[in-house]
Amino acid sequence: MKHLFLLIVCCSTLNFSYSQTTITGKISDTTKIAIPFTNVLLKNPENSIVAYTFSDDGGSYKIETNKHGNFNLVIAAMGFERKIILVEIPENAKNINLDVVLKEMPFELNEVIVNATKPITIKNDNIVFNVKSFMKGNEQVVEDLLKNIPGIQVSAQGTIKVGNQEVEKVMIDGDDFFEKGYKILTKNMPINPIEQVEILQKYSNNKLLKGVEQSDKIALNLKLKADAKRQWFGNVNLGYGIGTKKPYDAQSNLMSFGKKNKYYFLTNFNNVGDDATGEINQHIRPFSFDEISSVGDNQSAYSLMDLSSFTPNFKASRTNFNNAELISLNAIFTLSNKVKMKTLGFFNSDENDFFRNSIETFHLDESTFTNTEDFKLRKKRITGFGKIDVTYDISKTKMLEITSKYNNQDENNKSDLVFNEAQTNERLKNTNELFDQKITFTNKFKPTKVLMFTGRYINEKSPQHYNSNQFFFQDLFPNATTANNVVQTSENELHFAGFEAHLLDRKDHGNLLELKFGNQYRKDNLWSTLLLKENNAVIETPTAYQNNTVYASNDLYFNSKYRLKINKFALTGKLALHQLFNQLEFKTITKQQPFFVNPSIAFDWEINKKNKVQSSYSYNTSNATVLDVYSNYILTDFSSFSKGTGTFNQLNASSIFLNYQLGNWSDQFFANTLIIYNKNHDFFSTNSFIVQNYSAAEKIVIKDREMLNISSNMDRFFKTISSNLKLTLGYAKYNYKNIVNSSDLREVSSNNYNYGIELRSGFKGIFNYHIGTKWTTNEIKTSLTNSFTDNVTFLDLTFVLNDQLNFKFQAEHYYFGNVNQENNTYNFLDFDARYVIKENKLTFSISGKNLFNTETFKSYAISDINVSTTAYRLLPRQVLLKMEYRF
Repeated sequence: MKHLFLLIVCCSTLNFSYSQTTITGKISDTTKIAIPFTNVLLKNPENSIVAYTFSDDGGSYKIETNKHGNFNLVIAAMGFERKIILVEIPENAKNINLDVVLKEMPFELNEVIVNATKPITIKNDNIVFNVKSFMKGNEQVVEDLLKNIPGIQVSAQGTIKVGNQEVEKVMIDGDDFFEKGYKILTKNMPINPIEQVEILQKYSNNKLLKGVEQSDKIALNLKLKADAKRQWFGNVNLGYGIGTKKPYDAQSNLMSFGKKNKYYFLTNFNNVGDDATGEINQHIRPFSFDEISSVGDNQSAYSLMDLSSFTPNFKASRTNFNNAELISLNAIFTLSNKVKMKTLGFFNSDENDFFRNSIETFHLDESTFTNTEDFKLRKKRITGFGKIDVTYDISKTKMLEITSKYNNQDENNKSDLVFNEAQTNERLKNTNELFDQKITFTNKFKPTKVLMFTGRYINEKSPQHYNSNQFFFQDLFPNATTANNVVQTSENELHFAGFEAHLLDRKDHGNLLELKFGNQYRKDNLWSTLLLKENNAVIETPTAYQNNTVYASNDLYFNSKYRLKINKFALTGKLALHQLFNQLEFKTITKQQPFFVNPSIAFDWEINKKNKVQSSYSYNTSNATVLDVYSNYILTDFSSFSKGTGTFNQLNASSIFLNYQLGNWSDQFFANTLIIYNKNHDFFSTNSFIVQNYSAAEKIVIKDREMLNISSNMDRFFKTISSNLKLTLGYAKYNYKNIVNSSDLREVSSNNYNYGIELRSGFKGIFNYHIGTKWTTNEIKTSLTNSFTDNVTFLDLTFVLNDQLNFKFQAEHYYFGNVNQENNTYNFLDFDARYVIKENKLTFSISGKNLFNTETFKSYAISDINVSTTAYRLLPRQVLLKMEYRF
């Protein structure tokens, strides 16, 4: 990969050395006082922005360009007359100095604001980006555009963060279609209708809470061009290529965003590994931590078994052998001045193939053995989801919100497994059915006081049927000597009902009082039946492997919270009182009525605009779930059993949080360090019995587990090279205890270190790059010590030769430690080339993935009981010819 670094240096040098001209100067008023934060734009004769910057605290500015000719230098500052200076840049000019004096204009402030063309505009808590100023020419969907916006980060999975915080939602002209499931929008919507991107800081999901609640949430709003409103438009993108799977990729978007009604319809069909929806659970069960009126957001039914298709530390699209079909129909109707209805629905069908070959060596106290697996999985999943939101503005201060959603998912898994040379066929059928109703009433009865009532009901079922044509448990069931296959049927059915009343009272000086009273009732019916069979005949139904558990928990609670603000220092105290009524039914009925208090205290201190500190301490008691209390064993995969405690438990934990922030995410320099320390005074561990053919684990309660997480990142933008440098450091330490094949507790210590560096350019020329590397080290200590180190390095190169032709190359290098030295490094190269036949109408492109045709990769993993080397099959080389038509 050293050649990649050399290439980037050479390309950067070429980019800078091509007739680079620097314009510098100082901006002041007529009394020679410097004017900071002034907008400085360099425009060509066609009035397009060539380059832009802002003056610093001392009024100095510097703007760079590699173009020559006649230009207009536009200087605009709030409260001053805008000034336009004609600038001639000769071909060989290196430096041009222009000091600027602005005249005050105190009575025409509004006119200046309206007429100034700014790439970035700050309006109170909102930051508005002019999309045209941040286009590089190769963007296709919203996700591509957002990667160019300063301060916004888009992960490989599509998660969007501003600074270090994930956004709540991505809206279109103020209306939200997908909530936390925004990836379905950002991965599919074309960018041509978008005029501005707004970052909404201190965002409130409920508009009546704005200015009352203490919010640090962030949302994005995509503002559309005037000609994109009140008319139907869209695009069709078709791709077909060569490869062993006959790769295809077909997408379409049809949309209309009028003032009264909004429609967004999309389809996505592909077998090239692309995930069109993102994490589908974010659509079905969106969750926001500590959100007001979020009662029930953390409730869901459990699935007891899963045929794993996990791939560690690797780009998911390279192992995603898929055949995906997505249809999504979404609309927002303004039924009247007071009533708005949102409908969301999608149908998703996907077939996934997964291939894994592993060697696991177990090191236990008195035995050592090796297991081999050759695992092939086909997973077919069909999901249908529908949701209706109705918002009724009873008055300017009262609002009623009703949400109803239904989800139905069927999944069929078929695996061909060779376990220690024994051929095994597994079949697992999963079904999930969800019915969810929620109603919220908000009354802002005074400008600084809000009262909210929320009610919710959830019913969810997750039945599973599993069978395996092999029997590995002869030692465990000595009476079933003729058994040759296993069948397990199970189900968890959830009933949840919750009510909550929440009062927010914003006091003088920014103080805030919150009172919350509520009741949440959850009832789980969990049952499982294990059958040992000879062909089709049942020869044993082992009693200790059958479950029929009914677990109900009613939580009556009262929370009080007060935030005291003293200048730039704020202290927050919280007290939560819980009275539980638990009932566990398995053969007999037992009841429990524990009472506990969860206190916490926190402070945040804005030392100045560049330095902020936050810290908190909390003591928390949590109630056991149905997965912790069932009494008998359940089969969780082809060779593993697990068992709950069979009784009630409440677990206690303490947590300390410390965060230091230097600068702001929108500054040239921004750094953030986070430290979290958790101590579980009680925690669920396992008492395991492990032999070569099977394992059985029983949950036990152990004292004292410690976890320490430290993460730090730094961003620095260098104007001289128009590039942003990002450094990340992380450390995590876990100490816990368990029992394996004995009666003695053993200490386990786990350490994780990671560090990375990235450099990303923001040139206005034909070339841009993004390069980075990340190292991860894992270490586990028991009676033995095992460790390994992995590395991922990448390089993205973009060439926009003109308005019609652009290229993008993506190179990746993977290194997996402790794997055979001949098979521990892997290189990948992808490319994309686009040619615009007619602007905003017709585009042809060609794309290629895995051009080196790497077929497999191997990774190394460690745990407290084994070490493993696993080989995964990769999607083969594929080249697609694509056509996009916009209408």
